[in-house]
Amino acid sequence: MLKQPLILSKMNLAYAVVVGVMAVLPFVLDSRTMTILLTQFCIFAILAMSYDILLGYTGIISFGHAMFFGIGAYTTAIMLSDYGPSIGIFATSVVVGIALSAIISVISGALTLRLKSHFYAMFTLAISGLFLVLAEKWRTVTKGNDGFTFRAPELFRERLYFYFLVLICLVVIFILLKRIVASPFGKVLVAIRENEQRTRSLGFKTLGYKIIASVIAGAVASLAGSLYAISLRFVNTSVLTMDITLDALMMTIIGGVGTLIGPIIGAGVIEFAQHYLSGLARDYPIFERWIIFFGILYILAVIFFPRGIVGTVSMRYHEWKLKKGQKTKASVKLREKEIQR
Repeated sequence: MLKQPLILSKMNLAYAVVVGVMAVLPFVLDSRTMTILLTQFCIFAILAMSYDILLGYTGIISFGHAMFFGIGAYTTAIMLSDYGPSIGIFATSVVVGIALSAIISVISGALTLRLKSHFYAMFTLAISGLFLVLAEKWRTVTKGNDGFTFRAPELFRERLYFYFLVLICLVVIFILLKRIVASPFGKVLVAIRENEQRTRSLGFKTLGYKIIASVIAGAVASLAGSLYAISLRFVNTSVLTMDITLDALMMTIIGGVGTLIGPIIGAGVIEFAQHYLSGLARDYPIFERWIIFFGILYILAVIFFPRGIVGTVSMRYHEWKLKKGQKTKASVKLREKEIQR
């Protein structure tokens, strides 16, 4: 019990160092492109963490997570376009987007979370498809597939300031989600993931817990969508497509399901891999089909990191620690025998 605070303090120190490095990187690299890339990484890390609440901690597979991302993006873009590019309107749009996502999460969750996992996954895909069609057809508001540009608040036109806002959001969301999954509520979510029927037999109303998890995930995904819209200053129906959900799924699986820090690492791997592989295509014709190499990278990651990067590294570390402990015990026994002789 005495070692636990020490371990926690070491982890917190490591997190603080990483955040410090992230804060200093834009000044060291002094590159507008790299600042934009780091911003995109932080936004998709927030999205991936929201998906991890569903997949990693509750065992819910959703193919409609892009719906909440798109709601946040469109809400922010429409409000800034109609009411003016001010910080107050941006903050209001974020709150409205989160509220809309929470309401839709409750309604869709109450209707679908009673279903088995694969039926639920297909149903969420169908609901997300409805929102995609709505965005395509409601051209007076969304401008359809063409999308529309809008002006960001004056403060966010400086990419560095906006990057620091996104970084702060990433840190705050990570801390909040970490507290949630470590709470008794989070333990019940894990129990539902492991054996929902047994959890229900213990007296827990599992549907309510799953709906709350869905609301939390949807709200965080909506925040990521709002930040994404500001980073591009443009929005179209691509924010509601299946590609966004698949990106979040891949980031979670590559980084490590049920770890929170894993999806952040997965987001970094995917975002930087996409950037550098697409960059190589300009110099080397073989990389023009860079998506194939990206697929190969994903396959290799799954083969060599079956539990994700964080999960596999953690497992290897515990195995090494166990073997080290066994060797220590064996050497102590040998010494005791020698002393007895």
